[in-house]
Amino acid sequence: MPPTLLILAAGMGSRYGGLKQLDPVGPSGETILDYSVFDALRAGFGRVVFVIRRDFEGDFRERIGRRYERRVDVDYVFQGMDAIPSGYSVSANRTKPLGTGHAIWCARHRVTAPFAAINADDFYGAGAYRALAEFFERTPAVSDLAQFAMVGYRLGRTLSEHGSVARGICTVDAGGCLQKVEECVGIEKTDSGARMEGTDGSVMHFGGDETVSMNFWGFTPAVFPMLEEELKQFLITRAADEKAEFYIPAAVAEMIAAHSAQVSVLSDDSPWFGITYRDDKALVSESIARLVAAGEYPRSLAGEAGAQ
Repeated sequence: MPPTLLILAAGMGSRYGGLKQLDPVGPSGETILDYSVFDALRAGFGRVVFVIRRDFEGDFRERIGRRYERRVDVDYVFQGMDAIPSGYSVSANRTKPLGTGHAIWCARHRVTAPFAAINADDFYGAGAYRALAEFFERTPAVSDLAQFAMVGYRLGRTLSEHGSVARGICTVDAGGCLQKVEECVGIEKTDSGARMEGTDGSVMHFGGDETVSMNFWGFTPAVFPMLEEELKQFLITRAADEKAEFYIPAAVAEMIAAHSAQVSVLSDDSPWFGITYRDDKALVSESIARLVAAGEYPRSLAGEAGAQ
């Protein structure tokens, strides 16, 4: 069964100031989503599932989803406060989505094949999709230990010129397996790499070659019951916190610590581009234009597999 592409597109875009998932960045008006779907389909993925919010469903289906519906099986999952395990609740005042781990869990009834989970506003590069498709092909469908994967990127290639970012700094063992992910908030680019100031005033410096998680994960459906158990614990301990989020890197780290999953870190030299701040958009557009000029992508994705 061809793998599924699960696109997490329910984020509020608060720092960006709008629905960046719908902004054009390509030379013919393509969005980052257009390139993600294009790259996934040519790597052998056979289905696309979007995780969105109900409040922009109509706009999203019209401007994004319908671009692909005649070329690939497309489905939608809704992330909302009502989508939680039975018997649990969240604060009535909460407006912020519950996080990436929750978003993936929301897709449990729609995804039955191995799948990639990605951010809607990140450009991961064609090689990343090929690497994950190859991982799924060579990995046994059934094993004693759940076999997952993550495409890792170098920290220095994921920083913004326009403000601080949050990144999951990864520890990888000699065998290429993920050991833990440390979520670091407020990482700023410097001339020599990057720095992060702690709440206690201490400063941590990074060289830039550290492996980071950019939320490009490869899972099988075995992840869903694991996520549900961790989500329940999150709701028990953090439900009253209106800003707390159930992040997928932290959830995966718990699975590794519990020896219930092994996560292979796939290295790839594909370029990564992301839009955290509105001023990042120009650089993303310029970077994609260079890839188009180099022949990596057609000038227009219209009429191409997975395009509008």
